[in-house]
Amino acid sequence: MRVLIADDDAVHLRQMEALLGKMGYEVLKASDGVQALKALEGPEPIPLVVADWMMPQMDGLQLCREIRKRYQDRFIHIVLLTMRDRPDDVVAGLEAGADDYLVKPVNHGELSARIRAAQRIIDLQGKLLEAHERLRVLATHDELTGLLNRRAILDSLARELDRSERQGQPMAALLIDLDYFKRVNDTHGHLVGDDVLREAAHRIAATVRSYDTVGRYGGEEFLVVTSNLDSGGALELAERVRSQFKKDPIVAGGKSLPATLSVGVASLPGGQKAAMNKVLAQADDCLYKAKRSGRDLCVLGPL
Repeated sequence: MRVLIADDDAVHLRQMEALLGKMGYEVLKASDGVQALKALEGPEPIPLVVADWMMPQMDGLQLCREIRKRYQDRFIHIVLLTMRDRPDDVVAGLEAGADDYLVKPVNHGELSARIRAAQRIIDLQGKLLEAHERLRVLATHDELTGLLNRRAILDSLARELDRSERQGQPMAALLIDLDYFKRVNDTHGHLVGDDVLREAAHRIAATVRSYDTVGRYGGEEFLVVTSNLDSGGALELAERVRSQFKKDPIVAGGKSLPATLSVGVASLPGGQKAAMNKVLAQADDCLYKAKRSGRDLCVLGPL
């Protein structure tokens, strides 16, 4: 773990560096609060800061306040060191944002114990953040394909419609359906069908632009939300996706299964207000036309 020590006393700084180095920490040093803040701006996170109260340019209390203000989305454990031992001083340090408070001269054994306690808190915080991220992914992603789930992709569509209206940029929604997918399930079973859906999701996500959004709309249907793409560009993108299925069969369950797509494209010029339901209805209508016209087609329908 990386630890930042902020102290203008060179002797004390070296002692702290030696102590924490023996404990196995990577130590970074700063002689005042301004330098400490610059160190925290680096690309690698620093989860623990040990700072002296009395420093030039920016003291420990100011440093605590700045860290809490700038890094509200990141947990940084702060240990404040000071000669001040009155209860009011302790309260002031903790209210400024310090997590722990040690009075100088610091006993090295006590400091070591406090640092280890801080390590446990930091480790626990990391586990909580990992758990939170896993829950977020579960809440927003389809378990089978790994794409955004229906609610999340519709949220993305709503945001893109709002952005298109505000910024005057065109957008489009591509509603994609696997042709004859029911036959796959009926003939080869649902496990093979699941493999087909996973491969389809992978191909679609790999073909669209990196800043387009892809989600599983339901069953064998997928929804792609594009930004800053006019009707011609949206149709071209739909055709690229379709061609990825046309030229190569899907291998699933040890079988090579021909697969084609039908795509309904709803395109919206920039600067216009459009209800999400209207966009989806237009894309669905175009998809129905593609199906009715023989499948393996892309049909465009401007709003």
